[in-house]
Amino acid sequence: MATVQLKKGTGRSLKAGGAWIYDNEIDSISGSYQNGDMVYVEDFDGYPLGQGFINTNSTITIRMMTRKKGVLVDDSLIEQRVRNAWEYRKAVVDTSSCRIIFGEADFLPGIVIDKFSDVLVVESLALGIERWKMVILEKLQAVLNEDGISIRGIYERSDAKVRLQEGLKRHKGFIGAPFDTKVEITENGVRYLVDVEDGQKTGFFLDQKYNRLAIHRLCPGKRVLDCFTHTGSFALNAGIAGAASVLGVDASALAINQARENAELNGLSDRVHFQCADVFELLPQLEAAKERFDLVILDPPAFTKSRNSIKNAVKGYREINLRGMKLVKDGGFLATCSCSHFMNPELFAKTIQEAASGVHKRLRQVEYRTQAADHPILWSREESSYYLKFYIFQVCEER
Repeated sequence: MATVQLKKGTGRSLKAGGAWIYDNEIDSISGSYQNGDMVYVEDFDGYPLGQGFINTNSTITIRMMTRKKGVLVDDSLIEQRVRNAWEYRKAVVDTSSCRIIFGEADFLPGIVIDKFSDVLVVESLALGIERWKMVILEKLQAVLNEDGISIRGIYERSDAKVRLQEGLKRHKGFIGAPFDTKVEITENGVRYLVDVEDGQKTGFFLDQKYNRLAIHRLCPGKRVLDCFTHTGSFALNAGIAGAASVLGVDASALAINQARENAELNGLSDRVHFQCADVFELLPQLEAAKERFDLVILDPPAFTKSRNSIKNAVKGYREINLRGMKLVKDGGFLATCSCSHFMNPELFAKTIQEAASGVHKRLRQVEYRTQAADHPILWSREESSYYLKFYIFQVCEER
């Protein structure tokens, strides 16, 4: 096995619990290897730091698998990692539909596996883990079978652009026998048809599961606006919780059609309605029409996926929160979130406060939440930080 030696003064993230080594941290590589192979990692003075997959095509050159030099990365280790991930989910979340493998946070870097009822969706993003993909899926199915869970199909959604940086082609399709890719799941008492073939990411945003549940107590008898509704998840939770009327808005006609199907599936079409529109254009129109809501929900896509565009993202988050607050009745509620990793919690809070000041509103924080526990936050590791920030506020006029 080849050995990678770090430059003096580098590897701070790794030593603090991180799982990545960047190309500019590497001093030398001794021994023969192919990209995707396991390599030993040593500090500048020869101190052993563990083993990881190497890929010189990627800026993230090494993804660590273990901190120990003597551990054998084999089928047995993969099985134990998979088993640990499943046992953790059983302890902390409803596992009828959940994320079972969350990459580095489950010590299986570069792979994500979601379970939607009896279907698995896998997303492989790194060359090293791509070689272990089928073993991971085999071990996972065996572990699930031990609990009486039979998986009827697996779909791969390895179509993210980041694969190109790993020297991998983007790919999606069935692993094994084909099946109906419209999968019905139930979450928080709400039924959904999840499109694992053409839906965003792996088909459904499981990380907001308990944030959707958190709005239930605010909804009975109320008028609700759900912005960036996607396939209607927050809107449908409001409806199932007893809202008098709900309007869900999204710019995607495909998503809105799926949201309407989901409303019909839950018998909510009379109270939960959807409109295909640009949220940034619609909110000023609603304000001009003097529309007001008891609860406004803002669940936008990530406005930034890099540090270079953070300034524009701040403007977008400030604008959407400002507009949303204007539509909340005095004493009503605002649920607002950001799923951008680069919009850190401090910056997001500051942006919301600036929006409130801009419209002369006072915010009373009801609660602050992050992603569901099946998307675990591994401390001292930037790669699985608090990417999802979710606030509920009471919005009051200045007094």
